[in-house]
Amino acid sequence: MKFLIAGFGSIGRRHFHNLKELGEQDILFYRTGQGSLPADELSGYIVENDFNDALAHGPDAVIVANPTAFHLDVAIPAAELGCHLLLEKPISSSLDGVEKLQAVTKESGSQVLVGFQFRYHPGLLKAHTILKSGDLGKPLSARAHWGEYFPDWHPWEDYRQSYGARKDLGGGVVFTLCHPFDYLRWLLGEIISVTGITRRSGALGIDVEDQADIDLEFDKGFSASVHLDYLQKPASHWLEIDCSEGQMRWDAGSGLLQVWPARSREEQIYPVPSGFERNDLFLTELRHFLDVINSASEPVCTLEDGVAALKIAIAVHSSAQESRKINV
Repeated sequence: MKFLIAGFGSIGRRHFHNLKELGEQDILFYRTGQGSLPADELSGYIVENDFNDALAHGPDAVIVANPTAFHLDVAIPAAELGCHLLLEKPISSSLDGVEKLQAVTKESGSQVLVGFQFRYHPGLLKAHTILKSGDLGKPLSARAHWGEYFPDWHPWEDYRQSYGARKDLGGGVVFTLCHPFDYLRWLLGEIISVTGITRRSGALGIDVEDQADIDLEFDKGFSASVHLDYLQKPASHWLEIDCSEGQMRWDAGSGLLQVWPARSREEQIYPVPSGFERNDLFLTELRHFLDVINSASEPVCTLEDGVAALKIAIAVHSSAQESRKINV
């Protein structure tokens, strides 16, 4: 099977290494030459600077890992040729072209897996199972918090030039750290309205928001709050969910899920498997993508899921600009 990786930033490089770990060797690349990573690792591989030239090699699947603002410039022509897509999150920075991608994939039969890797986290998978079982009763509220100092993310590059720091590339904390919009939908159901406040502290010297506080209203009559920022040191990423018959808390740093059922009042602890590493999320995601390509599995995070998360992120910006609740 032939893979084309579009973009060779940190996530493109990670997918490249993971493909090789899974035994895939037929890999080529599309690069514009504007990325910060050197090409040394790509010696011996085909690298094209024009996307049409890259597609001419006939890839079976395309990993869309270029800057957010240009995802659909890659995804749509690839899908038109029937390529399967691993489409990094968020799927775009606007809704322009989204309906076309949906129509093209339906017509060509391209399978799309959206790259929200926390869907594969053992703690969140366990939380999903518990919530669906009804053992904790009905959800009442939730809080998600993710703060992480942005200049520390990629020490090899000037963070101010990276996609997450630039409006023209689809950056900003709302798009870049949009994972909670997906995993909250997955765990708790559909989100019907968004109220958001975004701020640019000025501390990082970037032209996008570096803080956001968001209220999400669900169709089942409860809400969740989400805090995102590029400033926190040390990093902290966690989720709390209150239910009518108990509570749970997941911590991304330790991977630990803690559950407190109201009836027993005894804490239940679910650690990650021994030896678990962050890259395991991406390896599991890639294994699943291979199963999707081979018709052995349906995508656990579909294009429609990616569209829903994008609409929430866009609604956050609209709410912040217009100072009102936005229905989605």
